[in-house]
Amino acid sequence: MRFAFHKMHGLGNDFVVIDARSAPVVIDAGVARGICDRRQGIGCDQLILIEAADGADAAMRIWNPDGSEAGACGNASRCVAMLLGDGAAIDTPGGRITARVAGDLIEIDMGLPRFHWEAVPLAYPLDTLDVPVGWGDLGHGTALSVGNPHIVFFVAEDAEVDLATLGPLIEHDALFPERINVGVARVTGSSAIRLDVWERGAGLTRACGTGACAAAVAAVRRRLVNGPVTVTLPGGDLEIDWTPGTSIRMRGPATHVFTGEADLGAFA
Repeated sequence: MRFAFHKMHGLGNDFVVIDARSAPVVIDAGVARGICDRRQGIGCDQLILIEAADGADAAMRIWNPDGSEAGACGNASRCVAMLLGDGAAIDTPGGRITARVAGDLIEIDMGLPRFHWEAVPLAYPLDTLDVPVGWGDLGHGTALSVGNPHIVFFVAEDAEVDLATLGPLIEHDALFPERINVGVARVTGSSAIRLDVWERGAGLTRACGTGACAAAVAAVRRRLVNGPVTVTLPGGDLEIDWTPGTSIRMRGPATHVFTGEADLGAFA
């Protein structure tokens, strides 16, 4: 079976996007790993499948390079919104999101963040605003769910953190029964953060939209910044706007690189 795909990226966080609303495409963990493989597949940080949905314009499923599925992906959401158009409502495993296309920028309503330990989830009750555990140079992070689980650590602006080593240790720690995305944030201004992310199932990435949302929300909750917050990632900037009790709004670019076709059987 042949399928068409779009190669897209948000700030260098790149995706293979398959629109299967009219012609279903069956994806499993093995096929996802094959498509994501940068040497023997098409190559991407995540594989995105757009499917038909009841009550929404589309549903979005997200596979990581290790074959696991993710609940949310902010950068991919902007790419899917670019394909669907202004006002699109998109169902994700982490909840429904809505999109507004404003020129070269796309704004996504990412929904409400969740702070209860069971919603993150953690393995047992802890204060999610200041998690009293540490790994190496990282400790006392803020844990939350923005459709997928995150823990954000705030460090000094000049601190050096070996996230390539600590990231997988934290991701797979027993404290996080569904694993976790790990952010290391540095406050660089009254409304500015610099962020690096170890992404669950994918590793270090040039940009993580949900990671930027989590870091901005955590910083506002800890009274480190005022919103809206500019989050600078290795791939560029995202603007995150959140006040307590409201939905997170993420604004940033999306880029369509090329379209192609491939044989699904080549990745089985």
